[in-house]
Amino acid sequence: MMDIETLQTELMAAIDSAGTLEALEAVRVSALGKQGSVSALLKTMGGMSPEERQTQGPIINGLRESITSALAAKKAELETADLNRRLATERVDMTLPAPDAPRGTIHPVSQVMDELAEIFADMGFAVAEGPEIEDDWHNFTALNIPETHPARAMHDTFYFPDEMARDGQKMVLRTHTSPVQIRTMTSQEPPIRIIAPGRVYRSDSDATHTPMFHQIEGLVIDKGIHLGHLKWTLETFLKAYFEREDVVLRLRPSYFPFTEPSVEVDVGYSVINGKRVIGGSEGWMEVLGSGMVHRKVIEACGLDPDVWQGFAFGTGVDRLAMLKYGMDDLRAFFDGDNRWLQHYGFNALDVPTLSGGVGV
Repeated sequence: MMDIETLQTELMAAIDSAGTLEALEAVRVSALGKQGSVSALLKTMGGMSPEERQTQGPIINGLRESITSALAAKKAELETADLNRRLATERVDMTLPAPDAPRGTIHPVSQVMDELAEIFADMGFAVAEGPEIEDDWHNFTALNIPETHPARAMHDTFYFPDEMARDGQKMVLRTHTSPVQIRTMTSQEPPIRIIAPGRVYRSDSDATHTPMFHQIEGLVIDKGIHLGHLKWTLETFLKAYFEREDVVLRLRPSYFPFTEPSVEVDVGYSVINGKRVIGGSEGWMEVLGSGMVHRKVIEACGLDPDVWQGFAFGTGVDRLAMLKYGMDDLRAFFDGDNRWLQHYGFNALDVPTLSGGVGV
């Protein structure tokens, strides 16, 4: 009994005299470590008789608990003292320049999305969104895309298994953001002016195509809408986006199931230092598909095409970013290479505004 009391007195004195966390840790190891004095006493309990264990066990366990509590209290005391010392001595000069640390950047796609939203908001367009997993009716049928149309082919569309069908409709990863137009026309009363930006999916991959990419579409439904309104809207949009007044458009007849008439939109470019630069008319580059909304699409959405007319257009956001900011390979947009993002990314405070310039 005296040995235990003596050991406790010695250990308590060592704990009390420990002036640093390192010294305190040394006391803990000498007492409670594998070869510690308290640990050695605990090991002796295995060879005791039941009567001895009944009398000596509580004393030894009490020693361990008291030493453990004393160590914890002393550790808290030393940590508090160390913190107070550091608070009293450490100073930060707030007038010094901030250290040069890695900074995050805004992805070009996100930046261009903001630029487009800013431009079209100025023309009275709202932003509309819809699900990326769509049913066959919204993605194809309501858009006047027949069963035999190539766009429905397996090589172009990602279909979900038949057991995932909803209400008899096959489910797909949307191939365009046009279903957002259908959902808007069936849920809102005209007049309608919206843009529908978002991710879309097609089974394609090369330097200018990826299985997932970003698209923006626009829709106007109103009375008395004609092709002139479409041309003015696109011309105004492209001049604001590329921030050049010499942007020239060329409309070519084309075919889309959901528009009639349909037009492809080319933009003029000049060759400067071996690179195509938007502006001028040395050559032509296709940037948009557009047209007047087909009567059957308007009817499918429950509207009278003899009363309501409209136009729609669509383009790839990634491609617009490539044209404006000089990127050559679309696949790099999705590689996750931080070096590429540091080079092409935008400062978080570079918020596009029409007054300050969308391409800040």
